[in-house]
Amino acid sequence: MSHHYSGPDFGFPHGDARLDLTDLYAFPKPGEADKSILIMNVHPSAVVNPPGPTTREPFAPEALYELKIDTNGDAVADIAYRVRFSSSEDGSQTATLRRVEGAQAAGTGDGGQVIIEAAPVSTGRDARVTESGGYRFFAGWRSDPFFFDTRGALNDLQFTGDDFFIDKDVCSIVLEMPNSALGPERVGLWARTLDGAAGVWVQADRGALPAQAVFLVGSERDGYHAGEPANDARFIAVFAHALEHAGGYAPEEARQVAGRLLPDMLSYDPTRPASFPSNGRTLTDDAADAFLAVLTNGKVTGDKVGPHIDLLAEFPYLGPPHNISVPSHATSPIATELRKASRRLGSS
Repeated sequence: MSHHYSGPDFGFPHGDARLDLTDLYAFPKPGEADKSILIMNVHPSAVVNPPGPTTREPFAPEALYELKIDTNGDAVADIAYRVRFSSSEDGSQTATLRRVEGAQAAGTGDGGQVIIEAAPVSTGRDARVTESGGYRFFAGWRSDPFFFDTRGALNDLQFTGDDFFIDKDVCSIVLEMPNSALGPERVGLWARTLDGAAGVWVQADRGALPAQAVFLVGSERDGYHAGEPANDARFIAVFAHALEHAGGYAPEEARQVAGRLLPDMLSYDPTRPASFPSNGRTLTDDAADAFLAVLTNGKVTGDKVGPHIDLLAEFPYLGPPHNISVPSHATSPIATELRKASRRLGSS
């Protein structure tokens, strides 16, 4: 998995799929280098074990979805974009996007300058896009762009190229912004979800770099989810222990590798082409293979799966959802064809 199923036993944080952060992407807007695209994906459409669908409500109205931006390298947020959702009696949802800076960005709350208000949430194949003041915004169900042989990972890394995500959906928050809104040239990015169901904001999930919160946190899972990048050095030991076991690293080498994986932020310079892991992350970057090589100390370098072919050339860039009424599974004809194409790409 990327950051999917980061709760206990490959479940969901706080038992709620809508709070499960799955992936974070950042790349320059194609054809307009003075703008950037940030994508925060949450809420996988399917459960791994036992197999089945999750809820059709895209986002939790009692939750807060947040993109954090560190502009000066101290792993503390200097800018934050916050999204809250409202639900109507007919089941439709709308979103409000706010921006905060300084101490507010590093803190917790749902206030801030309103950038976009009452944006409709997409539940069908057509993307409903809202524009305001140099920003473009999308929220709703889309085809999950992440590609990985999940069953192979759960079978002692014995990969067969069976892409679990080829016909799965995810709920996306896509934000197009001028690079000037990001800060200086290179920034650190992460995303988090907060649960407000109990009347106070409790961080449910957070992260930026793929797979770490699933495979490396061990017994520190709850602490990691509740943590902040500025304090991630405390997880070097548990990361190192996992790396020694999975990759056969010597103890000191494992600590060095763990130190390079933390703090859990995605480094992004909008003036340079995006390519994971060196700069941002595009929707076709094979982040899973990059992580496998680190996890296994080079013993496993790929899962035989390649990028999906349903991506769009224009905003919001993610393909339409596979099934707008019931989350789809691997039995549909289109899923079979997409899986074949993905395998071909993965082996090329």
